[in-house]
Amino acid sequence: MEYIEQGTPQFRKTTFAFFAAGFNTFAILYTAQPLMPIFTEVFDVSATLSSLSMTITTLVLAVSMLFFGSISESLGRKNIMVISMLAASLLCILTALSPNFYILIALRALQGVALAGVPSIAMAYISEEIHPRSLAGAMGLYISGNALGAVFGRVFSGVAADYIGWNGAMLGVGIISIIASFIFWLSLRPPRNFEARNFNFMQLTKSLLHHMKNPVLVCFFFIGFLLLGANLSIYSYVTFVFLNAPYSLSQSLVSWIFLIFIIGIFSSMITGRLVERFGKIKFTYVALSITLSGVLLLFVPNLLVIILGLCLFTYGFFASHSVVSGMVGENAVVNKAQASSLYLFFYYIGSSIGGTAAGVFWADFGWNGVVVMNVVFIGLCFVLISIAIRMKRRRAAVN
Repeated sequence: MEYIEQGTPQFRKTTFAFFAAGFNTFAILYTAQPLMPIFTEVFDVSATLSSLSMTITTLVLAVSMLFFGSISESLGRKNIMVISMLAASLLCILTALSPNFYILIALRALQGVALAGVPSIAMAYISEEIHPRSLAGAMGLYISGNALGAVFGRVFSGVAADYIGWNGAMLGVGIISIIASFIFWLSLRPPRNFEARNFNFMQLTKSLLHHMKNPVLVCFFFIGFLLLGANLSIYSYVTFVFLNAPYSLSQSLVSWIFLIFIIGIFSSMITGRLVERFGKIKFTYVALSITLSGVLLLFVPNLLVIILGLCLFTYGFFASHSVVSGMVGENAVVNKAQASSLYLFFYYIGSSIGGTAAGVFWADFGWNGVVVMNVVFIGLCFVLISIAIRMKRRRAAVN
């Protein structure tokens, strides 16, 4: 095995490549979120329908991710990721030229297919090519690229839309993403520890069904579903709240709210230390409690209190997601990579369903309706983690 080790020029090039890949993927994925209020005006659609500009992408991404990882086992890692990044970037540029909302939605759906080629393969490449003792550092930079890309996509498109329109904002993200794609292509070496295998659809299906028969894993899958569903719905509709009376903030000012996601980077960094100190189970309850307290503050009709609520919610969301996603691999008996893929499938499906469902609550009950929905979502997370712990202890006692 010819591993890449930390401290070498190749390690720096590889981690920089994956930082660019994570940035590219999540900048494109979330660029539409702050533009939803603009879509309602420009295309004369409801808030619920405008949410499809986000939810259709995450829905298609979730389904596609189940297959890209297995396809890369036979076709290779780097080529698929490069093609995916370039295709997603070009589709982002084409989306900026959409003459109507329905073509925009179709192009955003195609972006979901293209974007799936990176997150479903990136971790497999890193785990195969990076030396085990250097793995944590490489993964950390990749995740940092994800987080910064998500922040950049939201803030840049929202602010730029005030000056050059939503078309110019998406065009800008697409051009920057093409640059990131070429950086990735030129910086990443072809895999040297990869061994091609034949793609077996039946084996993939059996593996996924096997995990769905594990009730502990199913609980974790649905927690991921509820967590990202809450995240996408809250941040999608809080923009409408801030743009309307009594706050009446500008589009560019509202977009800076997404800088709160930087909290997620620090949350992920300190979660490991807190888990070591308090244990996974206890810390999960603490993280969910922080998440719930943040959601409850969103009921208060005060700008600063809502921002505080978003900060608490965001910290708790990232902390909960980090711990729960980690427990998926620990509780999968076989095919741990497929179990993680299935968790991400539920995670992104949750954002699609949660984001669209919140539109219904917004239309019928306003912002308080959206908040109530998310109180229920986080409440169900408490129920599911309690059930998972009980079943895990019962299984341990039997064995």
